[in-house]
Amino acid sequence: MPDPTAAHGDALERLLGDLAVSVRSQRRIEASVDEVIAFEPDAVSVVYVTAGTVRLPSGGAHPDVLATGDALLVSGGPALPLRIQAGSEVLVSRLILTRQAGHVRALLPDVAWIHRFDELEPAAAALAGHLGGNPDDDCPLRDGDLVICRMMATTLLQSVIRAWTTIGCAPLGWPSRTGDLFLDRVVEAVHEEPGREWTVGQMASVAALSRSVFAERFHAAVGRSPASFVTEVRIESAKGMLDAGASVSEISRSLGYGSDEGFSRAFRRATGQTPSAWRTARRGDLVPA
Repeated sequence: MPDPTAAHGDALERLLGDLAVSVRSQRRIEASVDEVIAFEPDAVSVVYVTAGTVRLPSGGAHPDVLATGDALLVSGGPALPLRIQAGSEVLVSRLILTRQAGHVRALLPDVAWIHRFDELEPAAAALAGHLGGNPDDDCPLRDGDLVICRMMATTLLQSVIRAWTTIGCAPLGWPSRTGDLFLDRVVEAVHEEPGREWTVGQMASVAALSRSVFAERFHAAVGRSPASFVTEVRIESAKGMLDAGASVSEISRSLGYGSDEGFSRAFRRATGQTPSAWRTARRGDLVPA
């Protein structure tokens, strides 16, 4: 019988290893007066309080106040304005998951608060102190800065997620995608190769289950048929590729569709828009930081 503790560790290792981000913005705020910031809905944001106090709206599943050494992860959900009090210093890192890591977003909590992050993850907290240079600093960019900055931001995000699990805030079984170790293998495989011609038999083989048992357990755990799940993963992958500038032909070939028309029909059924219309609307929604 699989060891649940080992399985949890393996799943967390995979999730942290899958994390890949681009940095939309990183800013270290040294507030001389009270300052309010809001989060972008499509970004994964990490806040680390270097000194002072940050206040959040009351009534949520989070504390009203963040203090020195606390960290906050925001990855979606309703708008959550933060009031940085005068005299405080805060790092705000706004990150975008890459297309390859897009599946991770569904596993992240909308809001996660880590009290005393600096004690749980001292190395990452020290790293955070070197991110988000003060805009008043006159430091020219050096070759490789963007790559190193991205790696440092990824390490900080990984550490925040690990700390969140360490303090026991993650739901039971997290970060399993299905609550079933055998089905998790299938979900991971489909995300890794969305363009493969997935049949129920192939997916059942990955899960080491019979076709009938696999189909029944998959629908019960995921809430949709295996075929519908494959389509959903492909459409999400297509959105990431559209964001990255890929053409409809490139996407349809990559994701296993027989023709551009077949891909466009599937995309429109799922989103209500053609791929080109979705990309145009998406670009109109994105506001530079």
